[in-house]
Amino acid sequence: MIEIRSIILYPAVKSTYPVRKPMQLSLLDISAPEDRAKTRVDELRRQLEHHNRLYYQLDAPTISDAEYDSLFRELQLLEEQYPSLITPDSPTQRVGGAALEKFSSVTHRLAMLSLENAANAVEIRDFDLRVKKNLGLSPEELISYICEPKMDGLAVELIYTDGLLTVASTRGDGVTGEDVTENIRTIRSLPLRLSGERIPSLLEVRGEVFLSLDAFQRINAEKEENGEASFANPRNAAAGSLRQLDPRITARRPLSIYCYAPGISEGADFATQQDFFTAIAGWGLPVNPLVCAVEGIDEAVTFYEEMQQQRESLPYEIDGTVIKVDSFTLQRELGEKSRSPRWAVACKFPPRQAETVVEDILPSVGRTGVITPVARLRPVEISGVTVSRATLHNWDEIAAKDIRIGDRVMIERAGDVIPAVVRVLVEQRSGSERQFLPPGTCPECGSVVVRIADEVALRCMGLACPPQIRESIVHFASRNAMDIEGLGDKFVEQLFSLGLVHSIADIYRLTRDDFMRFERMGDKLASNLLSAIENSKQRELGRFIFALGIRHVGERTAKSLAQAFGSLENLERARFEELVSIRDIGATVAQSICTFFENRDNQEVIRRMLEAGVTPAVELKKVGGRFTGKTCVHRRSWTFHP
Repeated sequence: MIEIRSIILYPAVKSTYPVRKPMQLSLLDISAPEDRAKTRVDELRRQLEHHNRLYYQLDAPTISDAEYDSLFRELQLLEEQYPSLITPDSPTQRVGGAALEKFSSVTHRLAMLSLENAANAVEIRDFDLRVKKNLGLSPEELISYICEPKMDGLAVELIYTDGLLTVASTRGDGVTGEDVTENIRTIRSLPLRLSGERIPSLLEVRGEVFLSLDAFQRINAEKEENGEASFANPRNAAAGSLRQLDPRITARRPLSIYCYAPGISEGADFATQQDFFTAIAGWGLPVNPLVCAVEGIDEAVTFYEEMQQQRESLPYEIDGTVIKVDSFTLQRELGEKSRSPRWAVACKFPPRQAETVVEDILPSVGRTGVITPVARLRPVEISGVTVSRATLHNWDEIAAKDIRIGDRVMIERAGDVIPAVVRVLVEQRSGSERQFLPPGTCPECGSVVVRIADEVALRCMGLACPPQIRESIVHFASRNAMDIEGLGDKFVEQLFSLGLVHSIADIYRLTRDDFMRFERMGDKLASNLLSAIENSKQRELGRFIFALGIRHVGERTAKSLAQAFGSLENLERARFEELVSIRDIGATVAQSICTFFENRDNQEVIRRMLEAGVTPAVELKKVGGRFTGKTCVHRRSWTFHP
């Protein structure tokens, strides 16, 4: 154990006003003069923000939920009576109204760089030596560092102008991110207006949005209840929640945030990272209470080792620690490389591993017909997660690692998410292990299996292969494609088992009666699914092209095709020469597109969707003139010509 010389703690500041009992409203109260109402509104907002901080940041509530709700409702009634008193920072305004069409982009004034990684204590000490060398210090001199748990979430930037939260954006590529202001406003632990003294006129703060493990489990339980695919891990759940176009959906998912670094500020000057943490905590911004200051790299290594031991007991996921030079003066002197600062390092924890047995190897057929070998494992727990299956990727991988049925193997959750076989414990073989040979026919439909030149994958060539059709529907309905919310794996499986769909076009023929045949289906959920299907009829053309599942055509290529051809009709008539003339589209992709649209079954499926009212929006870019660089969106109907 170490003697930490400085610990940054952020205790609750005692309220300067009494916590009042819920006010019994009367006509006189609500009809009070506006100046009297404003005084009460200001007091209610202070109380509600105070109790939000106690509950969400410090886990130390002092009033019951019913009392909080009573104060909140009183504020709502007063704002309804006096709309002129409504302000953007009111607790009643956390959740916005209508859903967005898409996120707008935000350019960070100061780039949000990534961090270099260290994998162990040796590499952490190497980082310290590099810092000292760049500063002209001897290896024996001590540097003050700030150590933080490395949250496994999504990086964002918050901009407060005169204390008011005005813009929030994702990290994106480090230079440009997405504007997620309305969704960030739903985070209860985050103040919409800063409080305290000497608030800067401009404050940019970087933070990490995450989901607690309890919240993650509740969200997945709800998704399973609704027959939707569950999130793979808390990070994916947080990212998916933050990138919802409808902030009302985000508001139903209890996101949290910890702030960790400054951007540009005006009216505030921080000498050290410690000063920054102390200041923003005083203004009401949430800071991880485990952050601490240490003297020298030995104490930083000890912090890393202790966090690794504590990670299983924390209420959220961490995947390492971050070590930063405390002094901002030294940070500026050290400077940055092209992608990362020289004054900080991310110290990653080793992957979580466990030993188990390969009980069987099963071929699994995917959306494009690729047959992937999957290991069925003797169930084993890795960091609280029971793992019973692991992908083996392809038969070349099986051969390279010499994986056999009955082998004892070491597995890990790569990135703490995807189970993978690391190696075979060959020394423990008994001789009873069996090799698994690639199948000659599809295990689902019996069609011939081929291995295309220059590919490692085996592929089923059956056009009517049920798993391929099922997966194509799941892909079609996915968020980045047609975004049919709620139509996940479990519901698609029921659609197939009931014989209600045989292609993606059948989605648009479904009725309320069809959905009411599902297990555990209610009127509200059926209505939501039908609304989601109806809303999907007017997605952008690029998303529609991506949703079709054309081999080798990802999101970016689909968008390029939409902008180049302007309509589905033009695209389906496109010649090979026209396709390869488009940037980033080579011969393989062009041939795949031609083959797809020449297929009469595909033509029939698209025709049926258009007849059902699917009319994707076209994105056309005007070249030259006053609208250069602008994107115009309009809708038109097409007649599909086979």
